[in-house]
Amino acid sequence: MISDKMKKLVKNNSVIREMFEEGKRLEKIYGKENVYDFSLGNPNVPAPKEVKNAIIDIVQNENPCTLHGYMSNGGFEDVREKIASSINNKFSTNFNYQNIVMTVGAASGLNIVLKSIVNLDDEVIVFAPYFSEYNNYIHNYDGKVIVVSPNTENFEPNLIEFEKKINEKTKAVIINTPNNPTGVIYSEDTIIKLTNIMKKKEKEFKHQIYLISDEPYRELVYEGEEVPYITKYYNNSFIVYSYSKSLSLPGERIGYVVIPNELEEANEMIEAVTIANRIIGCVNAPSLMQKVISYCLDLKTDIESYNKNRNLLYSILIENNFECIKPQGAFYLFVKTPIDDDKEFCNIAKKYNLLFVPGSSFSCSGYARIAYCVSYEMIENSRKAFEELAKNFN
Repeated sequence: MISDKMKKLVKNNSVIREMFEEGKRLEKIYGKENVYDFSLGNPNVPAPKEVKNAIIDIVQNENPCTLHGYMSNGGFEDVREKIASSINNKFSTNFNYQNIVMTVGAASGLNIVLKSIVNLDDEVIVFAPYFSEYNNYIHNYDGKVIVVSPNTENFEPNLIEFEKKINEKTKAVIINTPNNPTGVIYSEDTIIKLTNIMKKKEKEFKHQIYLISDEPYRELVYEGEEVPYITKYYNNSFIVYSYSKSLSLPGERIGYVVIPNELEEANEMIEAVTIANRIIGCVNAPSLMQKVISYCLDLKTDIESYNKNRNLLYSILIENNFECIKPQGAFYLFVKTPIDDDKEFCNIAKKYNLLFVPGSSFSCSGYARIAYCVSYEMIENSRKAFEELAKNFN
């Protein structure tokens, strides 16, 4: 019999994954070309050709025993040094390899950070709408999730409520910018105000409150937007990064955590996060992909393809009188549902073979997430389905 904790997790299985499976079912009935699956954030743009070339070069020229063998739980030192140097060049930081821990994607990165800092009943604050897996990651280490209500005016964090909810039990705050599911980039002004609140509360409660910035979409930005680099604003911070979106490598599970020297007791924390990599069962990040990433640090996926999709889908929604803000980054549109029940709206959309994820899955009811990391042709072909869906609500 499975554990009580797993019973709850199985019962609350990801709605996103359920919609993905529903899409496969509908494709068998209606044909793939007649099903418009906007549910899963799975990049449809291929990885840059340099990634393939790097794999071939590395496999052909490196010692296989070294390449495929164990290394430090934190990852290859030379790879970490190159990543640190790349970050320093981009953001005028001052990291070295010791500040970088290679991880099995951002999910693993979040888990090893939370394992390193969360005690029983510690509280971790998240801003709705947010990626629902945060709940599971925090509960993994017996922490409590404290949700700040969504600011549906512009989907920046609700800082008034945030300040009220920080208390002596608050151990960490998680932010995600560019945001999944809204595509909003938190402004520098917002980051400054947020971190000022945290600094004040640290002094008040006389203990560290950590800021964890989950950044798998950092490179996916449009029209010259910039994403503030959190360690420059707050000392007790972690950056959790993944190459899943920036290089279209979600299945390869490769990323890293940044632990800055300015973080209190940084050396102890670096050691804890590194050992947590082993304890949660990852041992170390995939060795081949670590080497590949070191060849591809200055590459990006085809952002323009996503931008074309963004503009087309946004125009289709607006033409059909749906309400949504235009995303600044990532590859999601968060549309206001014309009825209060977002789950029912998504069920009605399925009648037209349109698959969305209800906003309540992100703790923001009355909205639906539409992932536009699909082919341009699919978005164009879905136009009629969106028109028919809109007619349903006059």
